Amino acid sequence: MTSFGSITEECGLINGSNFPFIPGLPDDIALLCLARVPLRYHHVLRCVSRRWKALLGSEEWASCRQKNNLEESLIYALCRDNTTGRNCSYVLYPEPASRCWKLHGDVPTQFSEKKGLVLEALGKKLYLFSNCGFPGCTTGAVYCYVPSANKWEEGAPMAGRCYFLSTVLDEKLYIIGGNGMSIVDQQSLDVYDSHSNSWSSNEIQIPLNDIVKVIPLDGKIHTIHKIWNFPYAGVCDPSCCRWNKTNNDLASCCGPTVVIDGTLYMLDETSGTRLMIWQKSSEEWVALGRLSHQLTQPPCQLVAVGRKIFVVGQGLHTVVVDVDTAAKVEGMLVSSSFFSKSNSHLSVISCKAVTI
Repeated sequence: MTSFGSITEECGLINGSNFPFIPGLPDDIALLCLARVPLRYHHVLRCVSRRWKALLGSEEWASCRQKNNLEESLIYALCRDNTTGRNCSYVLYPEPASRCWKLHGDVPTQFSEKKGLVLEALGKKLYLFSNCGFPGCTTGAVYCYVPSANKWEEGAPMAGRCYFLSTVLDEKLYIIGGNGMSIVDQQSLDVYDSHSNSWSSNEIQIPLNDIVKVIPLDGKIHTIHKIWNFPYAGVCDPSCCRWNKTNNDLASCCGPTVVIDGTLYMLDETSGTRLMIWQKSSEEWVALGRLSHQLTQPPCQLVAVGRKIFVVGQGLHTVVVDVDTAAKVEGMLVSSSFFSKSNSHLSVISCKAVTI
């Protein structure tokens, strides 16, 4: 049976007694019942009592949903309101019956009007930081959003740098490139480990002045570089911080990317809107199909939930593509789409999915 001592200590006693989660039921049975409530109603559960609110943010709750295959995904969009100049976030429940972007709220006050924000999903949390500023003026502040508890909290600060690139690989967050306080900062690969809630820095020999994109794939960080109009690619093994230049066509990657079950997809927005797939055997990009330019509203962000790709454009115009269905049809991709006219003033900065 699951121990609930930590939850009881956290939220205390209600009306002077150890009040059960559901009257008449043992707490372990009540947990199994509550864990089956769909994710879109969890905000209601938090309002029932302090014990229920503490339960939804606990490890016991997360473990129960995971063990019983009850986890669901949420998509968060970090946006900038072009009418007010403020940053905000929206949330989407991916199920077809409830696909509608809802205003989630403002970001932490320190980042409410700041440009150059970066959003990354690591585990069951979202991490927010800024890559815009000047060397010596960057704070390295990091904020963490915990969806299960619906709260922002300060994270372990990173080394201050600006104009860097970030990615997540094997449950770690990587920061690469940009301008730091010194030359040493610029030549380091900074790594955040959520288990220890700490950053580490490793020296890396890699051309950083011309790096424009990083892609996590097959346990390595693939880098895209561009000198004037001549792109080239490289691959970095974070376990030994070794980088090598490659000669494949990955360097022609020119749009947002997403990885599904080890397969890399890219949205090419240079001539219309095409969804591309990276063929490892031939080391080249192959067109999977086209999407309507009017529906996607570029520039777009990509995020994957299961075997579906969500293409999120300006104003939160969203097109959903099932990659299994798309692979069977040539030409225009079979997709579904939805949008709201009230969101037309929004520019989408980043989209990330979290499973809880």
